[in-house]
Amino acid sequence: MGKFEITKRTNGDYQFNLKAGNGQVILTSQGYSSKAGCENGIDSVKTNSKIDERFERKTSTNGKPYFNLKSSNGQIIGTSEMYESTASRDNGIESVKNNAPSAEVVDLS
Repeated sequence: MGKFEITKRTNGDYQFNLKAGNGQVILTSQGYSSKAGCENGIDSVKTNSKIDERFERKTSTNGKPYFNLKSSNGQIIGTSEMYESTASRDNGIESVKNNAPSAEVVDLS
């Protein structure tokens, strides 16, 4: 089962990582100035991860595939790691879809 981990960056912002059951990070948020904003971001991931159209499949400038998860207003709420293949990226998307909706939230901040 997956989990969201809330941490604090060195600049004081909060962020979350969604980790799969094996502990691998599968989605990382932007920085939030408040913990409440970070928690709202987690709620948004839980909601939007159920909708395939919210996943934006991209390729970086160095040719590596990755994805963004967007909210209904088009704002990016999470970004994946860089993958070696589009198949690996697509597996990452499926992992977010499977883990996010029921993932527990662990506050490490």
